[in-house]
Amino acid sequence: MAKSARASTRKANNRRLVKNVFGPAEAARNERLSAKLLELAKQPKPESSDVNMNTQEEDANDGAKEDVQDNEVTSMDVDSKKPSSGRIEKKRVDKRKQKASKIVFKFLRDFVYSDASGFDYVQSLIRDGSAMPFTANARSPTVTMPRIKSMTTGSIPSFVDLILNFDEADTSSTLASQDTWLAQIKAKQMGKLLMYGDDTWLKLFPNTFDREDGTSSFFVADFTEVDNNVTRNIAPELENNDWGLMVLHYLGLDHIGHKAGPKSSNMFPKQREMDGIVKTLFEAMESKPHLDSTLLVLCGDHGMNDAGNHGASSPGETSPALVFMSPRLKKVSHRLPAPAQPKDEFDYYSMVEQSDLAPTIAALLGFPVSKNNLGAFIPDFLPFWHKTSDQIQVLVRNARQILNIITAAFGSELFDAQSSVDPCALEQTEINELACQWRRINKEAHVLAAGNKLDQKWLDDMSQWLRRAQDLMSSMASNYDMPKLYIGQAIAAVAATTSTVVLVSLGTHRDGQILPFSLMTLSYGAMMYASSYVEEEQHFWYWSSSIWLVIQGVLHIRRRNSLADIAWVFVALVALRLTRGWNQTGQKFAGSPDIVKSFIVTHPQLLWAIITFGYILMSFRLLARLKSLPSLASTSTTSILLMSAYSFKLGFTSEDAPELVVGFARSLNDMFVGQSLLWRARTAFILLGVLFGYGIYRSFTGGRNGQLQSAYLFHHLYTIFGITQSRATNIPLFLLSDILFHALQATDLSVTGITITAILLQYTTFFAFGGSNAISSVDLSSAYNGISGFNFFAVGFLTLVSNWAGPIFWTSAANLLLLRKYHDGQRNAFWQYITLQTVFVSATVALVMAACTSLRTHLFIWTVFSPKYLYCMAWSLGQHLLINIGFGGLLFWLGSRN
Repeated sequence: MAKSARASTRKANNRRLVKNVFGPAEAARNERLSAKLLELAKQPKPESSDVNMNTQEEDANDGAKEDVQDNEVTSMDVDSKKPSSGRIEKKRVDKRKQKASKIVFKFLRDFVYSDASGFDYVQSLIRDGSAMPFTANARSPTVTMPRIKSMTTGSIPSFVDLILNFDEADTSSTLASQDTWLAQIKAKQMGKLLMYGDDTWLKLFPNTFDREDGTSSFFVADFTEVDNNVTRNIAPELENNDWGLMVLHYLGLDHIGHKAGPKSSNMFPKQREMDGIVKTLFEAMESKPHLDSTLLVLCGDHGMNDAGNHGASSPGETSPALVFMSPRLKKVSHRLPAPAQPKDEFDYYSMVEQSDLAPTIAALLGFPVSKNNLGAFIPDFLPFWHKTSDQIQVLVRNARQILNIITAAFGSELFDAQSSVDPCALEQTEINELACQWRRINKEAHVLAAGNKLDQKWLDDMSQWLRRAQDLMSSMASNYDMPKLYIGQAIAAVAATTSTVVLVSLGTHRDGQILPFSLMTLSYGAMMYASSYVEEEQHFWYWSSSIWLVIQGVLHIRRRNSLADIAWVFVALVALRLTRGWNQTGQKFAGSPDIVKSFIVTHPQLLWAIITFGYILMSFRLLARLKSLPSLASTSTTSILLMSAYSFKLGFTSEDAPELVVGFARSLNDMFVGQSLLWRARTAFILLGVLFGYGIYRSFTGGRNGQLQSAYLFHHLYTIFGITQSRATNIPLFLLSDILFHALQATDLSVTGITITAILLQYTTFFAFGGSNAISSVDLSSAYNGISGFNFFAVGFLTLVSNWAGPIFWTSAANLLLLRKYHDGQRNAFWQYITLQTVFVSATVALVMAACTSLRTHLFIWTVFSPKYLYCMAWSLGQHLLINIGFGGLLFWLGSRN
């Protein structure tokens, strides 16, 4: 598969890094680094009497304080009252007391700097010189918890934080005992710490904030009240002078993005609202004496892709805005044009690392850099220190702190000026070049400190050294427990071997179609060793499904050779082709034209005609399976169920994507105005549950015919539920899947053939619905249908169904095909099916784990292979164990009791 130029460049860098750094000494270096990082991480947060790293740093701090007395602009303190998803930090500088205020907005991408931005006031501050804008690179995974960790510690969070980010009950990820700039502010008694907004801050910093009001970050259906709960605290806090840090973490922009994407009609009004918050804070800084030395920092914890999601490493997800604002910045900043044009996609103004926020705030507030920091001080703020020696000291302190971590991994000999080893004369490797450059700039620093002006070349060299050191250590900051990795692989291999033995004992290996099954399994596993194939996995399933259906179609026509059968094969292949082109996914072609963007969105009335037809079709099918009920009961129940589901989908889409609800759809939606979406969904879910219960009753009392009727009833009920949990633009995919299912019913597939078909179409529809191997493709828009607040199990279940709606459909459809085999006399059909599924799942899990282990030093280990491993776990535990075995087993048992 062709690689993009960007991917090729990254892979070339990776090969160079592997050659120069990850050589024979890799294990020893990683062991030393891990030990050092663990030692630093375990050190307790600083007390007020222990805020400096060493005597040299104390001297530097004293120097900074002297500068403050000479000129109150030279030092700044940060006082945040609230954290938010998009941050605005407001820092106050005062001879008596220095403060900072920080506003965080979840999901700030190009919305601050572009022509289409709603942040007019922020742009006016940039033009006026009262604001310094940057683009902050957010490393993957781009979700809230690891990004907050990065900004407060300057370190690189563990990838496990991606999982903990979704668990609101988790307390294991706390930073209460780690060295952060929040802990430094508290230790120096600079004022009370306040937080209003995303409760992730409260989980990370328990018992840290003096005043707080947290809101759930996962209730994405709300993007109004969740922000009002933050804004209501601003006015009274601006009157108080007892706080030192105020963090405001707004969630509305992120929630709108998840619900309807970055181009939603709700996005611009929300941007204007947030711009008004910035204006309120900045005007207070200008008018209130106790706020006149405050620094306001506006930043996003992450960006978002064009689908409205985040978590991966696309440019839109990793390029949030970062703006420092203060009236005093006019003395050191340059007036820049705003709006601006990006240099590359979302790269506006200067690019910095998100972790650079930690050492920058530390220097501005006059306390040591966090001990496990890998961030670099932003040199644009150096003019706040008037003395050249102080400017050099700020950068050298930052460099020496990072040097401590480097020497823990590579040893100190190369960096020691007294050492007899000259790194400049050694082979040109990453570490030797870094050591050579360090010796040179460290030597020049002593000469420059005695001068009156900072040499620009030395400054550029130091900034380059910090970036190179940061990149090197970022690529190595991983601690692998190899014994546990090998144990996990061994367990997966044993599972694959055991299930294969069971397969042989059932005699399934004699089926002639076991060869294509083996070929599919092994080729898919081998594909996991190539990052480009992992990113574009959908093509494997699309082409495999097409080839498989063509082969089965040809075999079926040879057996029957009727015009009707030829027509069904043709229709099935057309349906599959439409399914493949419905949504572009993956990485390389994610923004390319597809059926949804090019046709469905531009013809919304046709979309609703298809959706309406689908609901009408479901009503007739339900009535056909409810004939044992009185006519009035079946008709009324079906009507209420489908009207509730249909009206909910209309209302939901009207809020999510109002541009899709036009014409007769808008007229119908207006008829339901005033009715709660919550209760429309609940009514549909309750009636689905009632009819499912009736189906269970019929399977126990209706004999073989009742079991068969119930099996189809369950399939239709799930289809309605899956439609409810899917975006409106994806509902036609259920009709296409239904066409494929009816075409398959006309064939005489063996159990192995049914299994291969189920696996192929489960994966095909997963990607066709918009899924991928990137965390950013997880769709949370339907995670709260029918519930009013966060519940781990309810939200988890609804999220699973909304993201695996297509695969679950094919679990139910495969059950109907298996029941036919069972009633035809093949009593072990389900066990053969599940055994084959288990062989495939266990084998692919083992191969994915082996790929991740062997490629653990790969440049894309955290952006490609680790997300793939998480998806592999979701497929094996969620889709296979819970759906294929649990749900599918229940359906098969209910349909085969006699």
